[in-house]
Amino acid sequence: MSYLEAVADFYTEVAETPDVGLCCVQSTPVQMPGLRVPKQMQDMNYGCGTTVHPAELTGEPTVLYIGVGGGLEALQFSYFSRRPEAVIAVDPVESMRTAAQQNLSVAAEQNDWFDASFVSIRAGDAFSLPMPDNSVDVVAQNCLFNIFEPEDLKKALAEAYRVLKPNGRLVMSDPITTREIPEHLRDDDRLRAMCLSGALTYEDYTQKIIDAGFGQVEVRARRPYRLLNAKHYQLNEHLMLESLDCVSFKVPIADDGACVFTGKMAVYAGEQDYFDDSAGHILQPGVPLAICDKTASNLGKFDDIVVTDSTWHYDGGGCC
Repeated sequence: MSYLEAVADFYTEVAETPDVGLCCVQSTPVQMPGLRVPKQMQDMNYGCGTTVHPAELTGEPTVLYIGVGGGLEALQFSYFSRRPEAVIAVDPVESMRTAAQQNLSVAAEQNDWFDASFVSIRAGDAFSLPMPDNSVDVVAQNCLFNIFEPEDLKKALAEAYRVLKPNGRLVMSDPITTREIPEHLRDDDRLRAMCLSGALTYEDYTQKIIDAGFGQVEVRARRPYRLLNAKHYQLNEHLMLESLDCVSFKVPIADDGACVFTGKMAVYAGEQDYFDDSAGHILQPGVPLAICDKTASNLGKFDDIVVTDSTWHYDGGGCC
């Protein structure tokens, strides 16, 4: 049995018998006025963060959601795109698709604004998305891509890039690891399916996104996710996993590299009226400017520029 078959078997189990201890189901879903989440749907919230960022969802975008889970985020996306098939949810596990459809039917009974036709649930997987090139505004996935081995992750990111329109957004939430995960854990298919052993480091994760062609990456949140106990998992010391929410844009990669925003700011502390680095960044004295990490590295070389640390929370604007 391949690791992907083991993953499919695992999610067949949790579709038929929801596991309320899997991933971050204890977290509160994003709240919107007039949105009611059915209990069964909340119990099947198999995600590690959120991909629902209202600022990314203006203009009723067409959303392709990979891995439908219990349908929670498909319902939340529908809150912003209230038209038939505005949200396309793709999942290879039949029982998961069935459970999500049932949950969405309950949601239609509990929410006057929602119609189950707003979400189209389709068979398919991340490696061969059932959509044409350049056809959707947003691709989203929550706690799925971390399961993939490196070559499969490369395929999944390439597929997401293919179906996105120019300037479209790939919205992801995945566990990352604070150091390399040992091989004996990576080879455990069930731990991989549980999102505990397939995670990459932050550096590897973001580089994979850039390698797929995304020219801008914005970190929305980074926080603790799970602690792998040294004794239980046969480690030399405890290993912390973190949850990373990010939005990646299908824009060209600049000649000097992609822009990755992690919440850094630059502040001019000199005596002139302004600072101009001749690369498109003009700083007023004492006024912080949001900058990407690439620009932070360049500006950090100047004595009269103060560059702040990453906050791991960035919601748009800034230098690029």
